[in-house]
Amino acid sequence: MKPQSKVLRFSMFALLYFTQGTILGYFASVNALYLMGSGFDMGKVGIFSTIALIPFVIKILFGMLSDRFNFFGLGHRKPYIFMGLAVQTICLLIVAQINPTNHYWGFVLLAFLLQMGMAFYDTCTDGLALDITPENEQGTLQGFMVGGRSIGVIAAASAAGFIAQYLNWPAVFYFLAILTLIPIPLLFFIKDTGRGQGLRFNWSAFKAFKNAQVLAAAGAGLIIFLVIVGANQLMNPALTERFNIDLSTAGLVTTVWGLGCVAGAFIGGIVKDKLGDKTALWASVLTVIPAMLLLAFVGAKPLIWAVAVFFGLSYGMSQSIYFALAMKYTTSPAIAASMFAILMSVTNIGQGIGLGVGGGLAKNVGFPITFVIFGALMLLVLPFFPVLFKKKAHAA
Repeated sequence: MKPQSKVLRFSMFALLYFTQGTILGYFASVNALYLMGSGFDMGKVGIFSTIALIPFVIKILFGMLSDRFNFFGLGHRKPYIFMGLAVQTICLLIVAQINPTNHYWGFVLLAFLLQMGMAFYDTCTDGLALDITPENEQGTLQGFMVGGRSIGVIAAASAAGFIAQYLNWPAVFYFLAILTLIPIPLLFFIKDTGRGQGLRFNWSAFKAFKNAQVLAAAGAGLIIFLVIVGANQLMNPALTERFNIDLSTAGLVTTVWGLGCVAGAFIGGIVKDKLGDKTALWASVLTVIPAMLLLAFVGAKPLIWAVAVFFGLSYGMSQSIYFALAMKYTTSPAIAASMFAILMSVTNIGQGIGLGVGGGLAKNVGFPITFVIFGALMLLVLPFFPVLFKKKAHAA
């Protein structure tokens, strides 16, 4: 099939990831501070974050739905993307009315449903990307997607702290609801025709997961995301404890981190496309570990900006490199969204472990030791290298 306009495709995928980034920006910059300000400790913040992440662990179900069912003849991807965006918007409008101090579990439930909507359109967006993106554009595409998400983080983080500090918390959620609507217009111009005639969902296609390289890719993804997402939740609380930064400063720190993510996303995509998978994954490991050590031991307030940028760079690089690597091992077109969703679900299991364990460790042993432990855990990616990069490469 002749590819649709590259500019249109890349713009749409960047904007869909942008709206994901706005939610991530809120969680990265001020959610922990919001809950702590409502009387909860980091242990409960970690539990909340882990529960809210569950939809991303079970997103394989959304991938199977999208792969198997053409929604009333309207397409395998776009209708579900619209639905997910609608759920996210509605939940944000409702959560603005919930006080977590008095209704903690109601707040958790809404966060869970919001993440359900987000996981739904995220999974189907990935499926659409696999359907309509030529193989030689996949690395660049991931740069745009991760970069778009990072810009969303910047947009939300830049505003969320100021809005919370100078207006109120409900205004933060209304702002996020508005940002959720931004990608919708471009969706109308993309044709949901990538699966083609004769390409049907087939349970036997899941035999691809017997492949050692696919399993190694899943294991490496679990470790990488456990470390970077677990550490990301702790960055602002750690800096707040050490340097007593306020909400608006926390938002700006996340903005600077997001700028690093944007740069890292594009650098990661270029490194992978130009220097190969193995070099790119080494780059991920060798930037994340120093970032963890810098977060653990930064001793002067002016240095927090440089540390945030470097951590963002390592975070963005790691994401774009791993997502492009996962696309390589998504070998069965009949279950493209399902297979990619499984690999992503494994990374989300890693995130859930990282969020829960990170919160518990920070509460019991402090932030510096927790960051050092995360840095050490990143070394667990190395045993997967021999399988991932054996001489007879897995067919793309």
